[in-house]
Amino acid sequence: MKKIKSILSFLLIFSVIFVITPPNLAGAAESSSIAAEKQLIFDEAGLLTQAQADRLNTMANAYGAERNTDIIIYTTLNEEDIDAMILTEDFYDEHAPGYDRPHGNAVILTLDMNNTEVYIAGFYKGLDYLNDRRLDQIRTKISPDLSYGNYELAFEDYILTVYEFMEHRPGVLFNIWFQLAVSLGIGALVVGVMAYRSGGRITVNRQTYEDANASGILDRQDRYLRTTVTKRKIERNNNNGGPGGGGGGGISKGGHSHSGSRGSF
Repeated sequence: MKKIKSILSFLLIFSVIFVITPPNLAGAAESSSIAAEKQLIFDEAGLLTQAQADRLNTMANAYGAERNTDIIIYTTLNEEDIDAMILTEDFYDEHAPGYDRPHGNAVILTLDMNNTEVYIAGFYKGLDYLNDRRLDQIRTKISPDLSYGNYELAFEDYILTVYEFMEHRPGVLFNIWFQLAVSLGIGALVVGVMAYRSGGRITVNRQTYEDANASGILDRQDRYLRTTVTKRKIERNNNNGGPGGGGGGGISKGGHSHSGSRGSF
């Protein structure tokens, strides 16, 4: 009887410990997850509230993990008036971001509030998937919101568009559509030939009813009217990569190549 009571007491204590433990483990896992989240939003210009920065940081971590690339936002008052591209390169060299390793896959949006200029650069996988043309498209898309001070919305669009563009390398979607168009064209040609042959041969033509001896050209007349020359001025396109800016990458002081797009907002 005493043994049974001892066993029951042990089981009761074990059950209480088992019930209490899971919440603690869950809390520990949650804390570990929060600790593992990288800082990807560097709002030195103070354009975002803490809640906005936290939300964008979580978003950048989640979408960046899908593309194995750090998606970074860096805002600065740039009181020393340093060029936006150099600001971005120095940030990459000094902070050593990269999803896979230090100085690894990354894309950085730098917002220079002193000169109201934005610069976006892609490093390593960011360079491979986000060439100058794609970065021009991203910059052009978010610039209106930057101009109106809708910084949170602009940064959100930046993260989402980077995520979408990095699903395929440049040119891959074109090749897919081109191959599909060629396949459809060949299919249409084959069907057309089959339909033509299934209708039988046509044996009646214009010669069936034409009298070659009585047919011919009756008269020919050339009449010159006038010559007209039109002059049109060809405008030079000095706008590179969209309104207020253009594309252009480079190499950082640390020797890291990158794509790039810059422009005012």
